[in-house]
Amino acid sequence: MAREKWASKLGFMLAAMGSAVGLGNIWRFSYVAGENGGGAFLLLYLGFVFLIGIPVLLSEFSIGRQGQGDVVGAYQNLAPKKPWYLAGFMGIGSAFLILSFYSVVAGWSLYYLWNYINGTFWVLPNGGYGATFQSLISNNYTPLFWHALFMVLTISVVLTGVRQGIEKANKIFMPALAVMMIALAIYSVSLDGAMEGLKFLFQPNWSSLTEPSVYLGALGQAFFSLSIGMGGMMTYGSYLSKKESLPSATVGIGIMDTVFAIISGIVIFPAVYAFGISPSSGPSLVFITLPGIFAEMPFGNVVGFTFFLLLSIASLSSAISILEVPVAYFTRKFNWSRTFSSGLVGSIMFVLGIFVSLGMGIWSGVTIIGENNIMDSMDYIASNIFLPLGGLVIALFVGWQWKKDEAFQASDMATSKLRFVWYGLIKFVAPLLIIIIFLQSVGLLSWLLSLL
Repeated sequence: MAREKWASKLGFMLAAMGSAVGLGNIWRFSYVAGENGGGAFLLLYLGFVFLIGIPVLLSEFSIGRQGQGDVVGAYQNLAPKKPWYLAGFMGIGSAFLILSFYSVVAGWSLYYLWNYINGTFWVLPNGGYGATFQSLISNNYTPLFWHALFMVLTISVVLTGVRQGIEKANKIFMPALAVMMIALAIYSVSLDGAMEGLKFLFQPNWSSLTEPSVYLGALGQAFFSLSIGMGGMMTYGSYLSKKESLPSATVGIGIMDTVFAIISGIVIFPAVYAFGISPSSGPSLVFITLPGIFAEMPFGNVVGFTFFLLLSIASLSSAISILEVPVAYFTRKFNWSRTFSSGLVGSIMFVLGIFVSLGMGIWSGVTIIGENNIMDSMDYIASNIFLPLGGLVIALFVGWQWKKDEAFQASDMATSKLRFVWYGLIKFVAPLLIIIIFLQSVGLLSWLLSLL
């Protein structure tokens, strides 16, 4: 079966940006930045994106394009009879876990969007948005409908194929996202008191740099926002023609992804400060705090509708890339049609998502890892174990499995003046920092430091 290809380099870049720009940029970046001091966190985040994130992203693209396969097949093609391909199964496992709960959260966004469309959220609901949100997630049936709708939308795009589905969808999604985010940012900075929010985001509080958690949070966010380690970027890279330049595409994707994250901060923090809300409100910023702010704004119903439309589209663009990881594998491995693979894999993820959703309701007392509920346990396994290890394998493969000249050739860095800088980062710096993130995320770093 001939491997599909992107119709253009721009289509590839927009699809990769769609993978990276999602809940991680709009939802996670804002509350992580809020919890870690704003401006100082932003500087560290930018540094890690350019020093570590983009070099590792280039490595993942290089493996995919050179290996011309899915997240398992690429490793098998490049290093036959060696166990590197096992990392691909971690990527597939991550995709099943992440999209199962990601779809549930995206379903909440669709629910909010619908309530802005029908006018329910134009005024403050009885009990406020906190009670409304709690009522939603603890309901046994309503979240499942929106979870199912989101999965149907995701499957519908992926089963259509690379050019006709994924590429075309992102050619619409990403420009639309950019326009909506810029419009919201302009509106947000026009609010009274907005300058305090901008100062929080862009004026570093240097005292926060004494906290080790700020460094780890910034590095972790850089990997999370660039969608590194699961295999989505590797799969997307396998659809790219070898005549296209990988470094320029990778840098462009990294810059635009970072711009989206910063703009989301400009959207959220001025509004938060304008209405006297703490920037460290945490994950509730999007589903509880912001709707409350929108209700007090002039034209808040329009702003709320636009924001949750933006969040839903960003979620869909990322979900498409997550679903593509196992679909590409099963299509190749079992010679199934893309339609059948998409439907089957998506259905399994939907079923797993039922457990996640009910884990907020009738199964809220069920814990799997420590005191974590079903969603948090799945997130912990995927984000704290599978993804860091997947990123580590990518760096080790390019830095240690490939010879230096092979790495330069595969990444199109052979003639670049920065090739030795990139190679040094991938061979030594990135593995060390990823190991630190992994040890911190599983609680072993503090224990090891206590032994010193």
